Amino acid sequence: MTRRTIKVEGLARVEGEGALKVVVRDGAVETAELKIFEPPRFFEALLRGRAYSEAPDITARICGICPVAYQMSAVHAIENAFGVTVTGPLRDLRRLLYCGEWIESHTLHIYMLHAPDFLGYEGAIEMARDHPKIVRRGLELKKAGNAVVSLLGGREIHPINVRVGGFYRTPRRRELQPLADQLKWARDAALETVQWAAGFDFPECERDYEFVSLRHGDEYPFNEGRIVSSRGLDIAPSQYDEYFEETQVERSTALHARLRGGGPYLVGPLARYSLNFDRLSPLAQGAAREAGLGITCTNPYRSIVVRAVEVLYACDEALNIINAYEEPERPAATVQPRAGIGYGATEAPRGLLYHRYRLEADGTIAEANIVPPTSQNQASIEEDLRRFIGSWLDLPDESLRHRCEQTVRNHDPCISCATHFLRLELDRAQ
Repeated sequence: MTRRTIKVEGLARVEGEGALKVVVRDGAVETAELKIFEPPRFFEALLRGRAYSEAPDITARICGICPVAYQMSAVHAIENAFGVTVTGPLRDLRRLLYCGEWIESHTLHIYMLHAPDFLGYEGAIEMARDHPKIVRRGLELKKAGNAVVSLLGGREIHPINVRVGGFYRTPRRRELQPLADQLKWARDAALETVQWAAGFDFPECERDYEFVSLRHGDEYPFNEGRIVSSRGLDIAPSQYDEYFEETQVERSTALHARLRGGGPYLVGPLARYSLNFDRLSPLAQGAAREAGLGITCTNPYRSIVVRAVEVLYACDEALNIINAYEEPERPAATVQPRAGIGYGATEAPRGLLYHRYRLEADGTIAEANIVPPTSQNQASIEEDLRRFIGSWLDLPDESLRHRCEQTVRNHDPCISCATHFLRLELDRAQ
């Protein structure tokens, strides 16, 4: 019996710190483990004893790429506890802010983290030497998303203008016009991105995932909706804990989420797209069909195309919101603290993000629970490795290592939820 071990130190293009071990015995994948060993940061404990008004700013620090998702989930959960509903222009502005985050986060993943896998480069720097115009387009597209977040959030990273009930300040209509001009270019660039990504060479790998995402009555989901699945689940966010559970596994400092009485499920672009295709704008639907996508997509390697479709949708939706915008009378709805438990679920770029808060009568946070997308997807990522890598065992170790890394990167895991996926260990025992 021979043993072959591959180790990768300092692998970039995955956010956070983790390791991957694949064990092959008798020509088959026996185990595949995604190890997350980044130290826990105890944000839930940091929230305890804090005023409800501090939650948006604290949770924004969880991630530098998708802080809006954490803020939005927090404010929705706290508003749910207080019986507050935000409507009209304030709701529209929240949706616009989310558009900005999707544009910048998805574009970063598409151009800087994922495309090098398909084009044979170690990273975006190497890719830029041969494809400077393409990389420049990605950077400019990301900048358009950053501009939206900066105007509405107060700054590009860890926004500070979001509050429970709305915003500290809302923009004048004239302030949105420069964004509209930038987003018109971005929409064209996003369409080009869909067409570009659709031309990559994709492995023919399909899986019968149980997709989970939000679904709204008449919108592609950002901030609101019921939690649904491809196998019939249809619940309110307040029922999340009844149907999902988190468990600790020895190899990970992130909890694994599973359906109670069931198994792994998948959140993120593939799930949103497959459960909400009919909610996309006509422009995005047409681009998806021209890119060769059906109304569902079960090939994780094509997730880069689905993300590009979502960027196009976000640009289109942002322009629609700006064109229809009317300045609100006040920057925030009236909030009156009360004791209670609140639930919130929004769609981070990487998938469903769930928050639950228990609050005291004066608005002090007594308990917080946050379930990020990557912890929900970790078991599904491992299952992808077990199912797909067996087809490539005849590859040399370096090429197989690349396929393993690409399989993980398909889901854009935010391990620290920054860009180091430290070790890959491949055990080829025969």
